Amino acid sequence: MAKETGDTEGRRPDTHAMLRHFVGTAFAFDKPDKVAVAVSGGGDSMALLHLMAEWASEEGVRLKVVTVNHGLRSEAAEEARFVAEVSKRLQLQHTTLNWTGYTGSGNLQDAARRARYRLMADWAKAEGISTIALAHTADDQAETFFMRLARASGIDGLTGMQRRRSAEGITWVRPLLLQERAELRDYLRDIREPWVDDPTNDDEAYERVRVRKAMVELNKLGIDMHVVGRVMDHLGHVRSALDFATHDHALSCVREEKGDLIIDRRRFAEAAPEINRRLIAQALRWIASAEYGPRGMKLQEFLSAMMRGRDATLHGVRLLGGKASFRLTREYAAVSNTRVPLGELWDGRWIVEGSENMDFYVRALGEDGLLQLGERPESAPPREVLKASPAVFQGNTLISAPLAEHGFATARLIHPENGFYTSLLSH
Repeated sequence: MAKETGDTEGRRPDTHAMLRHFVGTAFAFDKPDKVAVAVSGGGDSMALLHLMAEWASEEGVRLKVVTVNHGLRSEAAEEARFVAEVSKRLQLQHTTLNWTGYTGSGNLQDAARRARYRLMADWAKAEGISTIALAHTADDQAETFFMRLARASGIDGLTGMQRRRSAEGITWVRPLLLQERAELRDYLRDIREPWVDDPTNDDEAYERVRVRKAMVELNKLGIDMHVVGRVMDHLGHVRSALDFATHDHALSCVREEKGDLIIDRRRFAEAAPEINRRLIAQALRWIASAEYGPRGMKLQEFLSAMMRGRDATLHGVRLLGGKASFRLTREYAAVSNTRVPLGELWDGRWIVEGSENMDFYVRALGEDGLLQLGERPESAPPREVLKASPAVFQGNTLISAPLAEHGFATARLIHPENGFYTSLLSH
């Protein structure tokens, strides 16, 4: 682990004031009582730590520090201890979260990123913290743009990271997203604070490092991070316009019904293909409680099946065609093995309540449950919908099927009323 520090020659007091301003404005309209800051020990996150500590002290906000050790480098534990030592000096509580879940298959960087956010979100909620500050910079934003450009990403990918985003039940804030990495190093040198240089930042085995080095050549053409940032900002405005158009279209042709989405066939067909693509991608994500929606040819094939009135399955969601409307509902196979105790969250969106019997549990109604249910009331959803709906069992015996109005239990969605429409503007 190499620590960097520096003297105060050439210091720029205005940099400190500018950085403090950006941290303050990140919370100007929503200042929580408790905030966490994610710190790895690198220059970006160490700068954010000191800026956040100063801001929290002035604003009376309780600040906690969290570090995720992925266990992928031998130096990681020492770096976490370094962050803990600095946090202690700043009189801040520090927690190290350890990840041991990598199986050796799949994209390591993506798995580590997802694990990092999941671990921090679970920790924060247990601590009663709803907001976590991240140290992404303008450099990170530009690198992300080129990485996604290389994958032929659409407009959603090319708009890059958002300064404020809600996911995993947490608000993630990036106060320094408009600042250069070099500015943060200058700030740390000015206040004589060290940071850690991660050796993987020079390892060209990583795509981000290769992009970073390629950007040096692009700078010669006048394509620097600030130009990229302006392009992403323009794309962000376009994306916002598309989101609002999709939201308005959804209001005209979609209605929610017991966790499903019913789509009017005629009105749906009136919109431009891109608007319908965005609507359905978000619909599948919303029903499946998934972090990302489907993309590419599979989504196009699903849309084609819709327009032809055929049944289809994608992303854990069933499409049930009809003459006047389509119905998007949960696929039974996607939830057939999901079991939770009564009162706990099932399938990421349902909570079933009504008894304290410890032998009861919640799973999908399934074929066996349908047989035990017998005749369904006229108000009950279609058979395929009920099959994947939450039901209460004791062993293999059906106790209650709330969506079929059978038994004592009640089932409620954790989504707010009309939550699908608002999700189109916040995804």
